[in-house]
Order: sequence, then C-alpha cells, then structure tokens
Amino acid sequence: MYIHELSLRSYRNYEQLSLSFDHTINVIIGENAQGKTNLMEAIYTLAFTRSHRTPRDKELIQWDQEYGKIKGTIYKRNRRFPLEIIISNKGKKAKLNHIEQKRLSDYIGALNVVMFAPEDLNLVKGSPQVRRRFIDMEIGQIQPAYIYHLGQYQKILKQRNHLLKDLQRKPQADRTMLGILTEQLVEHAVTIIERRFKFLQLLRSWAGPIHEGISRSLEQLEISYDASVKVSEDMNLETIKKTYIEKFQEIETKEVERGTTLAGPHRDDLVFYVNGKDVQTYGSQGQQRTTALSLKLAEIELIHSEVGEYPILLLDDVLSELDDFRQSHLLHTIQGKVQTFVSTTSIDGIEHEALEEAAIFRVKEGTIEIEK
Repeated sequence: MYIHELSLRSYRNYEQLSLSFDHTINVIIGENAQGKTNLMEAIYTLAFTRSHRTPRDKELIQWDQEYGKIKGTIYKRNRRFPLEIIISNKGKKAKLNHIEQKRLSDYIGALNVVMFAPEDLNLVKGSPQVRRRFIDMEIGQIQPAYIYHLGQYQKILKQRNHLLKDLQRKPQADRTMLGILTEQLVEHAVTIIERRFKFLQLLRSWAGPIHEGISRSLEQLEISYDASVKVSEDMNLETIKKTYIEKFQEIETKEVERGTTLAGPHRDDLVFYVNGKDVQTYGSQGQQRTTALSLKLAEIELIHSEVGEYPILLLDDVLSELDDFRQSHLLHTIQGKVQTFVSTTSIDGIEHEALEEAAIFRVKEGTIEIEK
C-alpha cells in the first residue's frame, strides 16, 4: 500500500499543491512553522477524515476560504484508488473511487496509516484519553464498523449526561428515560469492549517480541486493560452485558448525584508493565520511549497481518527525539517494506542507509521543492 500522488487546495498554509511520492522513503525537510507537519497531517486526515492535531475541522481550511480539499491516489492490493476529503463550514465529504460515502465509517480503512509524533511518546505517561484514542483509531482502521459503534456510544453518552444533569436538579423526576438510554448505551459499550479485548490480544502478540528485541532481551512488556466495569477478556458477550447492566443499576443514584456517567469504555484505560512494573509510574524515560516505539512498530505488523498489506508510516519530527539505537531499530525495521514519510528540520546526524535513497522535499512558507 502506498500513496502515489497527493494534492491540496486551500489546506492550512497550502493554497495549491500537487506532489508525487517515492514508494519507499520520503523526507520532508524545513524549519518550524513552514508546513512540514501540515503535509503529514493532510495524509493522516485523508486516512481518518479528521486531524490528529485539532478536533475543529474549520482550522484545516485556509484563512478566508470557503473550503479545503485533500485528494490522493493510493495503490492497494495492486489496484488504484482515488480518495478525496472536502472540508467546509457546513461539514465534510469523503469520496472513495469518486463516490461520496454516506457514513465516514464506510470510508475509513481505505487508507491505513500509522503516525509516530513526539506526542506519541506520551502514550505511556500521558492521560488515559491519549491511550483510549490510540486504541480507538487503530481498531477503526482494521474494523471500520467499530467507528460506527463508537460514534453511537458517544452520541448516547452525551444525551445520557444531559439527562443526568437534569435529574441532578430534579432528583424526584421520572427515570424511565434514563433506563432507556442506559440500555442503548450498554448495547454499544459491549461491542466496543469486545473489540478492544480482541485488538489487545493481537497487539500483545506483536508488541511483546518487538519490545524484547529493542531492549536486547532485558525487558518483557505486558499490556493490561483497566476497565471501569469489572469485565475481563475471558467473558462472553452475554456475561459482559449482564455485568454492565448490574453496574449501572448499582451506581444509578451516584450518577444522578454527580450528574454524569461514571462507568463505560469512555473511562477505561490501558496499563503497560515492563518486567512486572507499571511503566507510567516506575519506568525510566528510556523504558517509556521503548514501550511507545514497540507499540507503534506493533501497529504496523498488526495492520499487515489483518489487512494483508503494510500501512503508510508517518514519522513527524520524531527521529530527533529517539537515541541512535532506537532510531536505527526503527529505520531498520521499516526498510524496504513500508512507505514512510519523515519530517525533520535536518537529516544531519541521522545516519542510516534507509535515508540514502530517500526522496527529499524541502518546505518553505507553504511551497515545496523536490531535490531527488
């Protein structure tokens, strides 16, 4: 899988841009605030229909313009696929093979992308929200229907929280509607949890050996799911559902008092252990970075095993954050099998044969010059 061509119109600081890429490694060089990350973000948005940097789509549209457009030509399973995202103040449209997709979940998965940016080094030590987003985005790529259930869950969660706030002000009001919303919430929560469990089993099978390799067999990585409702991976769907219903019955009064939903996938977390110790609390910065790198490399292999092709890898200003050994391990692992985009202020000091034949693009004030 690879992107052959990308064109942008009124996107961030790019008024108009059209590029063809190398099938192996593409290096985007430029000073800060010139447009390197905007180009990486455009590829990410083409895959996911949303930015990894902002939840506000209108920020992607160039100032004073009515809409922004990203078009790409990808090759997947030896077939050519045109993709297009149009973003306007009225919303966004996603087109696959020139056909507008009614649901974004029907579009996501056409282009598989793994991004590794400096903020991903916070995957281990950051907030639970960062880890939930990580797992949700990756499952969505290989199981697009997951995005639908997640969207429905979030929609019902918002309605339920609004109702709980009303009940907080009127505790004696009828709770029939709360029961209906709880039932609907549980239906989607159970599907989300089941798919997260299955994904984690796959992730562990790849991340463990990769981490062991990077740490030169000195460390063992384990990944645990910290659920707000005490469900486990060995439970079937019916048992998970029964456990959820019992939990919501148990905490209903407390939820009304607090005016918010106190349990569910939106409150769950991942915990990473190295040699039996919680890396977030007890791990060194090196161990945290090795864990984050192991997870990203595991994503690549996991997508390949599920989809049958390697995803596109975006390394956004991250190589300079890794030491020589981790840099070398990363570049050696992807060499020759993953189309990779590397953004950096300079490749000086990054010595690896993978970069010797790379296509070089120099960015300055929203314009790009191709060196080779």
